[in-house]
Amino acid sequence: MTTASTAVPAPHWTDPKRYLWLLGLVVPLIPLLAWGLVEATGLGAFYWLGPVVVFGLIPALDLVIGKDASNPPESAIAWLEQDRWYRWCTYLFLPLQYASLVFSCALWGGGELSFAESLGLAVSVAMVGGIAIATAHELGHKRKSHERWLSKVALAQTGYGHFFIEHNRGHHVRVATPEDPASSRFGESFWEFLPRTVSGSLRSALKLERVRLERLGKPFWTVHNDVLNAWAMTAALYAALAVAFGPVVLPWLALQAVIGFSLLEIVNYLEHYGLLRREESGRYERCRPEHSWNSNNIASNVFLYHLQRHSDHHANPLRRYQSLRHFDEAPELPSGYATMIICAAVPPLWSRVMDRRVLEHYGGDVSRANVLPRKRERLLARYG
Repeated sequence: MTTASTAVPAPHWTDPKRYLWLLGLVVPLIPLLAWGLVEATGLGAFYWLGPVVVFGLIPALDLVIGKDASNPPESAIAWLEQDRWYRWCTYLFLPLQYASLVFSCALWGGGELSFAESLGLAVSVAMVGGIAIATAHELGHKRKSHERWLSKVALAQTGYGHFFIEHNRGHHVRVATPEDPASSRFGESFWEFLPRTVSGSLRSALKLERVRLERLGKPFWTVHNDVLNAWAMTAALYAALAVAFGPVVLPWLALQAVIGFSLLEIVNYLEHYGLLRREESGRYERCRPEHSWNSNNIASNVFLYHLQRHSDHHANPLRRYQSLRHFDEAPELPSGYATMIICAAVPPLWSRVMDRRVLEHYGGDVSRANVLPRKRERLLARYG
C-alpha cells in the first residue's frame, strides 16, 4: 500500500508516533481479548477487561510514559495531511468495532454467561462504543463524504448519531459560551452537566437540521435528514442483532449505548470546564487556544487520535489528528483524559483539582469564567 501521495514530497522529518497510532486498534478488540482470557483461565471476571484497560492501564501508561509537547514542523503538515496511512488507522477501527459488537451479541444470545459476566461484557462493549465516538469525531469533520458517512456508522452503536450534527454545526460555533450545552460551567458537577448536555445537544441537533432542510426547501421528515437517517442506522443495527441473536441482546445494547455516550459527555465536560469566550459588541470573541483544556500525555493521545490537543482542533477543525499542534498558551490538564474522567466522576475531587486551575487561568478573577448561574453569587462571594 502506498502511504503517501507523490503530490507532496516527504519532508526531512520522521513522525515518532507514526506506528503508535495502530495501538488505537487494540480498543475495539477488548471484548474479543476478554473472551480469550476467560477461555484461557476460566475466570469470568475478565469480561470486565474494558474498564480495567481504560481506567487502569491507560492512566498508568500516561504516568509512566509521560508527555510530549513537540509539534510537527510546518514543512511537514501538508505531507502529513495527505498521507493515507493515518486515515487507514481510523478506518480500520470500524470493522473491528462491529466484529466485537456482533461477537458480544453472540455471547449474550448464547445464554451461557452469568448476569455479572454479561454486565461486565456490556461495560467493556461500552468502552469500545464510547471511544468509537472519538473515531467518529475525527471522521465527521472531514470534507470527504465517505468519511462523514463512516462517522455516522461509528456512532450507530451508541445511538448518538445526532452528535454528528450538533458537534460540527453547534458546539464549534458556541464553544466556551453559556449557550453551548457541551461546555461545562465552573461549579457544575458532571452529574449536573450530563442531563443538561444530553437534552440540550439533542434539541440543538434537531433545530440545526430543521433549519438546514428548510433552506433546501425540504421537509423535516425525509431521508435527507441527517439526524433521522443516523438514528435509522441504530434502529436497523439493533433490529438485525435482535433477529440474529434474540431479543435478549436488546437490554445489553441499550445499557452499553448509555454508558458509551456518557463516556463522550464526560470528555466534553472536561474539555472546556469553566472556560469562557468574552462577549464583545454583542458577539463572542474568536475561539482561541486558551478556551480548551489540553493534555499532551502520549498514551491517552494515541488511543484517542490526539483528541487531547483540543485547542488546535477548534482552531482548525478540518485538520487531521496527526497534524494537531500543542500551544503553550492553552491551559493544561494535570493528566490525560482517562485519569481526568475518573476525577470528574467524583465531584469533590474534581472541584479540588480543577477549580483552582480555572482561577489561576483567569488570574484569580472568577467573574471571567463560565460560571454556573445558580451558583454565581456564592462563587463570586467565595472567590471574587
